Formats: sequence, C-alpha cells, structure tokens
Amino acid sequence: MIRFITRRLLYGLLVLFGVICLVFFLFHILPGDPARMMLGQRTDVASVEAIREDLGLNKPVGSQFLNFLNDLSPVSYHNTRDKDSYWYLNREKYTSATVFLTLSSEKALVLKKPYLRRSYQTRRQVSAILAEAFPKTLLLAAVSMGLAIVIGVIIGIFAALKKDTWFDRFSSVFSVLGMSLPSFFAAILIAWLFAFVLAEYTGLHMFGSLYTVDDFGEGEHLDLKNLILPAVTLGIRPLAIVVVLTRSSLLEVLSQDYIRTARAKGLKFGKVITRHAIKNAMNPVITATTGWFASLMAGAVFVEYVFDWKGVGVVIVEALEKYDLPVLMGAVLFISIILVIINIFVDIIYGMLDPRVRVTE
Repeated sequence: MIRFITRRLLYGLLVLFGVICLVFFLFHILPGDPARMMLGQRTDVASVEAIREDLGLNKPVGSQFLNFLNDLSPVSYHNTRDKDSYWYLNREKYTSATVFLTLSSEKALVLKKPYLRRSYQTRRQVSAILAEAFPKTLLLAAVSMGLAIVIGVIIGIFAALKKDTWFDRFSSVFSVLGMSLPSFFAAILIAWLFAFVLAEYTGLHMFGSLYTVDDFGEGEHLDLKNLILPAVTLGIRPLAIVVVLTRSSLLEVLSQDYIRTARAKGLKFGKVITRHAIKNAMNPVITATTGWFASLMAGAVFVEYVFDWKGVGVVIVEALEKYDLPVLMGAVLFISIILVIINIFVDIIYGMLDPRVRVTE
C-alpha cells in the first residue's frame, strides 16, 4: 500500500511539473509587452526598460523559467546580500522566507511559501488575490455539489424503483440534456430567464453582485439570494451524472442474490431498500462526486462571470482582459494543483477500498 501511495504521489508531482512548464512557456510566447501595457502605449522607452528590468523580463527565457521554478518551490536558492542579483532574497517579496542552510557568505537555501509574483496592474501579490477569491468559488462549488447529490440521489432512487414508468423516462431525458448542456450556455439562458424576464416575480436580478451594502452597519454582507442561480446552473451537469449513476447502481444492487434473500425472509421492501440496497449503491456515486467537485471548481469560470460571482473565475477573466500574466498563471496553476491533489486523493481511496486497483498498478 505504501508503494502504491508513493507511486501516485510521484505521478502527481510529474503532472504538476508538466503543468508548470506548459503554463510558463505558453504565456511567455504570447504576443504583447506587459511592461508597455502597464505604462500605456505613449510612454518612453526608458520607463519601459526600467519596468522590464524590475519584472525580470529582460532576462533570457531559460533564466526566467528557472527563477519561476525557484519562486514556486518551498525550498529555494537565493543570494542574501547582493541586491543586484537576479536571485536576491527580497524580504518584501518573500515575506515568510527563513534561511535554513547557508551555502556560502552570500548564497543560501531558504524555506518559504510558494511565491506567485505580483499583479502587473494592481501590484498586489497573486496569492493574496487568489486567497480573497477562492473561498467564494469554494462556496459556490460546495453548494452546487450539495444540491446535485441530494436531488440527484433522490431522483435516481425513484427512477430505479419506478423503472420503465413515465418518471424513469423523464429522468433519463433530463439526464441526457443535463450532461450535454454546456455550462456557459446554461448560465446565459438561466440568467436571462429567471433574472431578467422573470425578475419581477423571482426577486432575482441579473446584474446583482455577490455582496450588497449593509444598510445597518459598516462593510458588506453576503446576499444568499444571489447564490441560487449560479449554484443551480453549475450543479446541472453533476446532478445529471448523479441521477444516472444512482439509478444504474441501485438497479444492479437490487438484482443481487442477497436482496432476494432478504425479501424471501420476509423483510419489508422499504427496509430492504433503505438498509441494504441504497447503502451499497452509493459507492460509485461517492467516488464520482469527489472528482466532479474538483471539476466544478475549475469549470466555474463562465458561471461566475455571467452571474458576477466574485470568485476565481472572475479573476481569470479580468486578468485575460488586462493581460495580467502573473494573475492568470497563478490562477491556472492554483486550479491545476487542486485538480491534481483531489485526483491523487481519489486514487488512494480507490486503492484502499479495492485491493485489485493496487495489484493492477
């Protein structure tokens, strides 16, 4: 088991390294000059060169890539004295840095938090921007998945118990439509219908924001009514998946010998379903929803932008509009890390629950 977990962790690290390489080189071959975009098109050449030097854009791509890896690594190499060095340990950037191994009078290995650079536009640290936006994306994904699990399991159970009836056929049609409906199209359609055409009756507003000003105090508060539409929109596809998985899994369980034995012993049908069938039918649903939760967090970009939900998705879109590469790269890496970590966790759970997975690996 230890060998299996170690192998999965190594695979995950290799995937992360591949993502880091892809993100860096992809964004560094894009046309455009970030320094000129920060200062405007009419700025002088000296100012542009000063910004490029400050951002390290005047260095070779190889040096920039090594410095990028050095910034992301929790153990990094730095020059502790020479302020003109490209590897200088700037305490304003690396606020949590601690020297743990001195290599020479000027060079040392440092323990620190991964540094995702600063925004070209706001000069804020990317980690601070993502830390502010991530809880909102997490809330949206959690509520969406919660709705999908609860409603999907209930519909799937009734569809299995009412097999070949109109309810079963309706749930099948709904599942097919839900799985084939793109999130961005569903977001636009639902926002237009419920928050524009029917806004007078629903009390929802298409141009409402995540936060509204509190009339009775200072600051802002979360307006939960603005969570309804984005949560429903984001949960449509996983809801359809949960319905299909629950129905098929429950039908398979109901055909097992131990279910027929329980019925033959005189147990009531309701007790057989609640105590035996549903419990054993939930295994594939649970494992599927774990992976879907990570996908929801990554796929919330369009939904957040349509409903003005101030999460990581809105941060990504705004960074694209402003050509803010550090924010964009940091957000993509952040989402990739979440996906890889959850996939590793799911693989390990698979190996613990089913020894055959460890053998085949």
